Amino acid sequence: MYSDMEAISVVSATLPIDNRLIGLKVVCTQKKSYNTDSARKDRKRFENFRKVDSSKDCMSIIQSLSKKRLHHIPILQAEGFLLDDSTLTALMLYYANNGFFIQADAVWHAILNSAYKLDIHIVLDLIDAYVRAGFFHEVLRIVQQVTIRHPHLEHQVYVHTLSCFGKIGELELMDDTLKEMVSKGYPVDSSIGNAYMVYYSCFASITMMENAYKRLKSSRFLIEKDGIRAVSHAYVRDKKFHNLGNFLREVGLGRRNAGNLLWNLLLLSYAANFKMKSLQREFLNMVEAGFYPDLTTFNIRAVAFSKMSLFWDLHLSLEHMNHNGIIPDLVTYGCVVDAYLDRRLGRNLDFALRKMNVKDSPVILTDPILFEVLGKGDFHSSSEALLEFNMQKTWTYKELIAIHVKKKLRSNQIFWNY
Repeated sequence: MYSDMEAISVVSATLPIDNRLIGLKVVCTQKKSYNTDSARKDRKRFENFRKVDSSKDCMSIIQSLSKKRLHHIPILQAEGFLLDDSTLTALMLYYANNGFFIQADAVWHAILNSAYKLDIHIVLDLIDAYVRAGFFHEVLRIVQQVTIRHPHLEHQVYVHTLSCFGKIGELELMDDTLKEMVSKGYPVDSSIGNAYMVYYSCFASITMMENAYKRLKSSRFLIEKDGIRAVSHAYVRDKKFHNLGNFLREVGLGRRNAGNLLWNLLLLSYAANFKMKSLQREFLNMVEAGFYPDLTTFNIRAVAFSKMSLFWDLHLSLEHMNHNGIIPDLVTYGCVVDAYLDRRLGRNLDFALRKMNVKDSPVILTDPILFEVLGKGDFHSSSEALLEFNMQKTWTYKELIAIHVKKKLRSNQIFWNY
């Protein structure tokens, strides 16, 4: 297909655009021969196409034609139907978005060889269409053509292209694009560097990701929240919790612009392996460093205490939450309910929940990365399913707890009957 497109590019490069015609007979004619009577009927049916001034109206006619016989459009154009510049670019994008890349390529070369002032959004949309189709080498060709004909657009095109390659995991092509951009004298700013880290975290190995982070550090750019979160997800995905802790310390736990994210992730790295003494020690270090624990901070500890059946520590954590004015969410309630029901202490639930407002409506405000590491508890999972099943009802924690306790009791009775 690429050889056909290259041949078409040579032909279309000689086509004038100033006469507002697209002479695409040679380029767009299908292998199938057209019936002249059929073409004459279609031309008569859409005779008002010549009179159209608005590009939107023109494109609506093009779309209506495509629903009937798309291959008749170039024949009608070759017969002398007039198109302005905005309609020409719209037609090119319409071809590209619908998979007719030979036709789109022909219009693209006609635009390049004209005096048309190319809009950056048109180029970016065209690149997106080729990326979606997997024609990556054609994307690189478009980038080269823009750098030659419209150099004032090349920086934006480079940034967009490496972002497109990164989002789909084409890291080698992303690296090549970045190197080419740097060779042209364009700087790599913090946003590009952090996006680079995000893509490597999603698609590369841990070793490759760590090397990418070293390159970012050598460029003296700080890794931002998105980059920190992406790298942490990669370590969690591979269960490299020790490496996660080392990474967070290297980033710097004292950074204020990241909020509690770094500390919460560090606590989570210890909670994942239930290193309770280290978890408690780092929590105290967090408070001493002047950071105020948030809901996620408390829930990380609460989940660990619940799974380890550390009731005293769990209640102290709830007292601390109440003292700091942190309102518990469904995850917090789940920690209490699961801890007591797992130990068959359901009768003590009222005592455990006495200082919590069970008449509140349930919400989930905890950072989802907690669930990736420690999962969701029984109460959390069953309540979430119930809330999704009956969204019209206004639930309270008390109602959810009552249903869950009844379900647990019934399952235990069935078990003992067997």
